[in-house]
Amino acid sequence: MAVIGLDHIQIAIPEGGEGEARAFFAGILGMSEIAKPANLSANGCWFESGSLSLHIGVDPNFRPARKAHPALLVDDIAALEDALLTKGHPVRADKPIAGYLRFFTEDPFGNRIEIMQRTVSD
Repeated sequence: MAVIGLDHIQIAIPEGGEGEARAFFAGILGMSEIAKPANLSANGCWFESGSLSLHIGVDPNFRPARKAHPALLVDDIAALEDALLTKGHPVRADKPIAGYLRFFTEDPFGNRIEIMQRTVSD
């Protein structure tokens, strides 16, 4: 028995936040919204980009994740930084990690999101 991969990441949003989530994850980050299975709650929304699946779930007792976070790999970190700043989202540098450019931002609900771009090929 072994863990063989990561299927998806889920983050929480407050009730009624799906529109803002769509504007951020699809509109700014460029992810594609996909349909949720019909047998699941109509609340929330799901997105994909490359091999990443991101599930956005509604939590009636929502509190933003300030430490735990997804780290999203991008192919043009400078363009995304500009887009985030233009839309009023914070961009915060952090300690360097070899082989990456990176910064932290927040979704519209205050959830911490790390943005990373590889600077060397695998």
